[in-house]
Amino acid sequence: MKHNKLTILFLLQKVRVNKQGKCPVSCRITYRKERQEFALGLFINPNHWKSELQMAKPPNEDNKFINSQLSLIKTKINQAFLMLQAQEVDFTAEDIYNKYLGKSTVRNVGVLEYYTEYLEKLRKLIDIDIKQITWNKFEYIYNDVKSFIKHKTGKKDILLNELDYAFIVEFEYYLKIEKNQKQFTVNKALQRFKKVIKTAVINKYIESFPFHEHKPKKVTTKVLFLTTEELAKLENYTCSQIRLQKVKDMFVFCCYTGLAFNEMSRLEVKTRY
Repeated sequence: MKHNKLTILFLLQKVRVNKQGKCPVSCRITYRKERQEFALGLFINPNHWKSELQMAKPPNEDNKFINSQLSLIKTKINQAFLMLQAQEVDFTAEDIYNKYLGKSTVRNVGVLEYYTEYLEKLRKLIDIDIKQITWNKFEYIYNDVKSFIKHKTGKKDILLNELDYAFIVEFEYYLKIEKNQKQFTVNKALQRFKKVIKTAVINKYIESFPFHEHKPKKVTTKVLFLTTEELAKLENYTCSQIRLQKVKDMFVFCCYTGLAFNEMSRLEVKTRY
């Protein structure tokens, strides 16, 4: 776990000396073997800098100011690091630096984190713009995405910016193999997930759209025809419910006339209204 440790090191740029004979101090953040170095806007007499102690000596007014600023900077960097850790998503040395500067970056938003917010907003539209069953379907996809991320990465969440075409393809494969879903069901799942991610792009939480090159696989519907005996048996069968009996009668009528069942349904609606 050494690579997950944050290292903060202050460096004196001795090759850059100003007219007052002072050198600029920079800070280097190292996290997971990645470095982010930046200038601090502080200058110090090179003879007063104690690299091993990470401070300026001897104590005088200028050195006290330098030391207090370095201590404050280190504290802020550590706070930024802890805040990123609390989000339970991957981050880099650059993210720590941006958090230290107070920048709000899209890299710090997780897929499931954003999806949860989407579900909460969608929940408020139940019985207004959508039905409960519609919301439930989006929740089902959330659970599938959650289990896939755990299966693929072993993590609780990943960043939105980590989504790419490969993720979508692997998720599709996962739904087929691990969840035993048919292509039609997979297409519906990807369609709903795509809608969620599209709103993230619109709201500038993610720069690229991972579904851009992805096309749903075609589903070929196999048409089964009833034999004369099967059709006669169905025609003489009486359903236990009036609604089912009506559907059955419509189906039989379509079989005899050659009218498509969905066309018959639309015709009935036009006749009724």
